[in-house]
Amino acid sequence: MKTRILVALLCGFAASGSAVAETLVVNDQLTLLDSTVDRPKRGSTMTEVEKHFGAPVEKHATVGQPPITRWDYSGFSVFFEHDRVIHSVATSG
Repeated sequence: MKTRILVALLCGFAASGSAVAETLVVNDQLTLLDSTVDRPKRGSTMTEVEKHFGAPVEKHATVGQPPITRWDYSGFSVFFEHDRVIHSVATSG
């Protein structure tokens, strides 16, 4: 149940407009360009992330099963399952 709630929150967070992307419209065609913010790659370990990006601004408590942890940095958030990156999201903060 908690995992479902977390997934719903992640989807809502991604769709809330907090994610950084450029929207380009040419001849009525919509194109989203990926953010240029340097973020951790999927599969990286917590140790690798902290070594490359430094200490996060905030570490949130682990929730759910499997355990999901969120680290916030200035400009992006990183989501871990156990100790591996499963997603990173560019933010406006």
